Amino acid sequence: MRESVYLFLIWLGVASALALVLFGWDKLMAKLRRRRIPEAALLGCALMGGSAGAALGMALFHHKTRKRPFPWFVPLCLIVHVALLIWAAAST
Repeated sequence: MRESVYLFLIWLGVASALALVLFGWDKLMAKLRRRRIPEAALLGCALMGGSAGAALGMALFHHKTRKRPFPWFVPLCLIVHVALLIWAAAST
């Protein structure tokens, strides 16, 4: 694989770890009735490569699973990121 594919994998991993932490933190703050992370930040993190972590966070913390647009936006981002990864790996 080319170096660019590895860099893309690292990017997806770091963004996913960040998204997972953000979803967990937002859930904790919701339970404590404290200041929350804006939904735009959660969605933006998923869009920018953190879709796997966002999907895991939604499932693990049972957070934002019914709140629109999360149930369709995060899986859609995940599909796009996987397709981009496959395309990048195939074009080497």
